[in-house]
Amino acid sequence: MGGGGGDLVKSHLLLAVREEVELLREQIKELSERRAALERENGLLRALATPQQLARLRPPRPHGPPA
Repeated sequence: MGGGGGDLVKSHLLLAVREEVELLREQIKELSERRAALERENGLLRALATPQQLARLRPPRPHGPPA
């Protein structure tokens, strides 16, 4: 078997990787946009919340190092 078969496999793999990278880039873009929207919403909700409501959102302090 010559080098042609290996080149064909290599080009198929490269194409598959490029397609996967493009999908991941699009997913990252969508997630970044969603995160920005959630951060804006969070800021608005915090601005409208009372101090008592905000106090309830604070997570409890851990008592020691995680096991």
